[in-house]
Amino acid sequence: MGRRRIFDVVEYPSEMRNEIVRRMPESGSGDFRIGSQVIVRESQNAVFFRDGKALDTFGPGRHTITTANIPYIIEAVSKTLFSDKTPFPAEVYFVSMRDFADQKWGTPQPILIKNPGVGLGITLLQAFGVYSFAITNAQQFVNQIVGQQGAYTTADIQGRLRAMLLSKLQDMLGELGTKQNKNVLDIIGLTEEIGAGVRAKVQDDFKAIGVTLKAFYIESLKPSSKSAEELRAMGLLDTQTYMQLQAADAMREAAQNEGGGAGLTSGIGAGIGIGNIMNQAFGGGAVQAAPAQPQAAVASGAAAGATVGAVSDVSAAVPDVMTPAQAASYLQIGESDVMSMIESGDLKAKKLGSVYRISKAVIDEFLAS
Repeated sequence: MGRRRIFDVVEYPSEMRNEIVRRMPESGSGDFRIGSQVIVRESQNAVFFRDGKALDTFGPGRHTITTANIPYIIEAVSKTLFSDKTPFPAEVYFVSMRDFADQKWGTPQPILIKNPGVGLGITLLQAFGVYSFAITNAQQFVNQIVGQQGAYTTADIQGRLRAMLLSKLQDMLGELGTKQNKNVLDIIGLTEEIGAGVRAKVQDDFKAIGVTLKAFYIESLKPSSKSAEELRAMGLLDTQTYMQLQAADAMREAAQNEGGGAGLTSGIGAGIGIGNIMNQAFGGGAVQAAPAQPQAAVASGAAAGATVGAVSDVSAAVPDVMTPAQAASYLQIGESDVMSMIESGDLKAKKLGSVYRISKAVIDEFLAS
């Protein structure tokens, strides 16, 4: 087994732009002489560890290792057997103390908040921005976060810091919606106040790992582009509301072009303006149940953009253009049966992207044949 390297000069001459910690040596322990020089550059700290215990922390400058500045090395060096020049085993962690700016954050999943008095009463918000941080306690950061790793970069810590930030952001948005009764339009206008609140809330969590949040900025806070299908899958829409939103989606797509667009909720978010759009889509006002009528007597409200009627005892909005689910409800069969009819060619449908739309006139013609 080869002899370990003995360090007479300990330094890490790097700007450490994206590197937070560099361990010397990268694995195992090194041998450091009493009397060796430790050179710590500006915006660096050097922390000596042995057996998981911090021996001392050196700030910027040139330092000489002595039993005075690292008293714990008495445990590693027996003066009865060795001279004061004997190497002692340890690891040195060079920690960058500079500000790490322009770190990006964003919401991987939209944040659900209450939207009192508007539409469905809920909203999904998406946000992104930048933040900056700095290590303010090198020894604590190495103990709590780095452990025995040979190198530690900003990419290694970003996930943890972002999780803390997003947790506090969600708390802030929830408080504004629930406790202060703010609707989403009010909240979007409070990005500076929200950013300041997140900074205040997260500081203790950052401090616990030796980090300080220097800045936190919200560059964008807007409604999510989640579609009605995604909202329903998240358990946020009941069947009736889902059908109404799908109907509005279909009418909007038909009115635009065959290429269609995203869902009714695209660009406006769940709950924002849905009440107004539903009023427009279904002739103004909430959808009301109508007396049962034969299918042939269902009125076509082309000017309003929707039809309202009933099949058997089911009261529902019957749009001129339907989704497979709406067609199944209209025909009182399973959605899988509708899809089978479409695939076999028995029922004509238009494929818009990855979804099908069926004209009510086609369904009525199919029933009459």
